[in-house]
Amino acid sequence: MSAGKEGVWEVDLDSFNFSDYGNYNYTNEGNTCCLGVVCTQQESMAFESVFLPVLYSLAMVVGLLGNGLVLGVLFQLRRTWSVTDTFILHLAVADTLLLLTLPFWALEAIQGWTFGSGLCKLTGAIFRINFYSGIFLLACISLDRYLSIVHAVQMYSRRKPWVVQASCLSVWLFCLLLSIPDWVFLEQVVDPRRGEKPECTHNYLRYEASIDDWRIASRMVYHVVGFIIPAVVMVYCYSCILLRLRGGSRGPQKQKAIRVILALVVVFFISWTPYNITLLVDTIQTNQTHSSHTCASTTALDVSLTVTAALGYLHCSVNPVLYTFVGVKFRRHLLDMLRALGCKLKSQVRPTSRKSSVWTMVSSGDTTYSSGF
Repeated sequence: MSAGKEGVWEVDLDSFNFSDYGNYNYTNEGNTCCLGVVCTQQESMAFESVFLPVLYSLAMVVGLLGNGLVLGVLFQLRRTWSVTDTFILHLAVADTLLLLTLPFWALEAIQGWTFGSGLCKLTGAIFRINFYSGIFLLACISLDRYLSIVHAVQMYSRRKPWVVQASCLSVWLFCLLLSIPDWVFLEQVVDPRRGEKPECTHNYLRYEASIDDWRIASRMVYHVVGFIIPAVVMVYCYSCILLRLRGGSRGPQKQKAIRVILALVVVFFISWTPYNITLLVDTIQTNQTHSSHTCASTTALDVSLTVTAALGYLHCSVNPVLYTFVGVKFRRHLLDMLRALGCKLKSQVRPTSRKSSVWTMVSSGDTTYSSGF
């Protein structure tokens, strides 16, 4: 079973409990079967049982604190929300819900999945929905900024706030559709290679279809819909924005905006590119002859999937810093909120327009655009 997951782990040919299925000729003599060498995963399990709980705990604490502050400030400014603020609200909700599933995966790494198949389906689907929602909302923010800054076109009108809410609702519904395989295939399954420890995995043998077909289809959807398309949208939109900003005078605000744009793109790719490459390698290796693989290489790949997947999930903890804490108006309201709670703080943030977003405004020529920085 692959330790890295596009939401949750999945069963492969070597990891499933074949004794439950009479159609497969499975023996454990000499640690081999008709499909080639079957390696135990004790080393990767030992690594996961320490690494995942620590990292997931850190991500949950930092992420819940950051997203909690975002939601708190947005709640205070609910009467003056901009379009970008609305997207950020949904992004913070998606990141928060995703973070709340991490304790289940941390406990699974320690003691196995002991919550039953029902909670396995629910938790896995919640993870999947919010995982995709976070990425798609980032792409929506990029597209909105691109249209407003590069083409001076307001995709959404303040007079019709329901339009942006409808867009966010469409994102949630689309992600709900993408979670249908989780509702169908996720189960509490025992893996003989992992010490008979029950785990929440995709049981692609459930309907006697080709496991490779389901596996490849699932991963192709993830690679294309969950990474390639949003990445292309972000790179194109932010590249055009950078070219537009570099074309005029370069004041302090514009220079800061360029730095923030580069940070957004760089952090996104640092977070998700290693996992996508590792997952692609795992997919290719799975479809090759199993006899050509060694247990050492399999263990190394499992550990790599665990590390790169965890790095990707940390992205939802970094989002509040990148998308909100850089905003002048947000920092001012955050400091005001902390002072109201009794904190003694000195503010050097200059006041901004009440009509702006919680981000600063970037000027290009004689026109001012709400860039979300």
